[in-house]
Amino acid sequence: MWQQRCWLQGLAYLVIIGLLGGCVSTSANEQPLEITFGASISITGKTAKEGEYVRDGYQFFVDTLNAQGGILIGGQRYQLRLRYYDDESNLERTAELYEKLINHDQVDFLLGPYGSDATSVAVAIAEKYHIPLVSGHGSASSIYANNYHYIFSVQTPARHYLNGVIDALLAADPSLKTLALLSETDSFSQDVAQGVRDYAQQRGLNVIYHGDYPSDARDVSHHLNIIKQLQPDMLLGAGHLQEALLIVKQAKSLDVTPKAIGLSVGPLLPQFRANLQHDADYILGPTQWTPALDYHGDDVWQTPAAFAQAFRQQYPQYKSVPYQVAESAASLIVFQRAFERAGTIDRLAVRDTIKGLKLATFFGPIQFDEQGVNSAKPMAVEQLYPDGQKYTVFPQAVAEQSLLYPMPAWSQR
Repeated sequence: MWQQRCWLQGLAYLVIIGLLGGCVSTSANEQPLEITFGASISITGKTAKEGEYVRDGYQFFVDTLNAQGGILIGGQRYQLRLRYYDDESNLERTAELYEKLINHDQVDFLLGPYGSDATSVAVAIAEKYHIPLVSGHGSASSIYANNYHYIFSVQTPARHYLNGVIDALLAADPSLKTLALLSETDSFSQDVAQGVRDYAQQRGLNVIYHGDYPSDARDVSHHLNIIKQLQPDMLLGAGHLQEALLIVKQAKSLDVTPKAIGLSVGPLLPQFRANLQHDADYILGPTQWTPALDYHGDDVWQTPAAFAQAFRQQYPQYKSVPYQVAESAASLIVFQRAFERAGTIDRLAVRDTIKGLKLATFFGPIQFDEQGVNSAKPMAVEQLYPDGQKYTVFPQAVAEQSLLYPMPAWSQR
């Protein structure tokens, strides 16, 4: 009897070991859990360079988190994947690709493309399929005009883009009274321009000229000739890289020399300096982020300087880190924290969790208002110096260098 009992106990032990062994073997053969993010990105076309920064910022976050084991969600580890296509800087192509990402690739969540108009297209599709989309690169108010429920934007709204430039110049010279404004006709630039008009009035400035030009403009000399005659204290431009280059080149050729020039997008991109060389000196550019800012976050990088250093280690071809890179990474921090706090990747639960987030990040504070706009983060200002570098000059508390003012005449450089 005793022998039979021992035999049965031994058999039971072998069965348990076999079952455990089978479980371990099956677990080892299982595919790791994954979360796939989808985006269309401008790899070619007008905004190809900005699109390159967008892509590299997304991929840097994905690579960094995966190297640390992924994200722990509800007790399970998930690896991250990025799926993107080239939208060729074309809005129709953007729409097609987000449909493809959802219906063919079956991505789990969406990230934004580059530009406000493209983001507006993507947001409508995200709403259609009830998939949360976190945008890092579309800040025009028109994106949020339809009371959508699945869009969240980490960057400062477009209407505040040039406020910091105005503040920096008035801090340097409170006697400034007039400005001229040039703006591209796309939604982002028009939003920036409206913000300039509103804020100029608040600060006691008079907008003595406002001229619009079409996207892909080849000539703004008509506007600049008028501005030359009016002699404003400052010239501000709301547009993108190619138009920013055009404005500076033609301002020089026509000898338009206000006390300062500030342009919404372009001056801080490497191509601006590469194209203009020393003609880029003294130009001011607003920025969503710089490595010099004094932010302290609970993300993996914690500070702007640490993020910049880590990014350049992985992408040594970058001499500096554009703010578009940081925007991309910040977009994914939002998803990371939402997953962790919700304890699930259920889309509705993730969306509702994002609504209530209040984050301190290397990118700055992130907190969303009822429209999904980050209402917590200010802009900074950088200036291109004659030494070939660009420096944060505003806010003054974190300035790397003093603002060079006034801008010398073209003939005196």
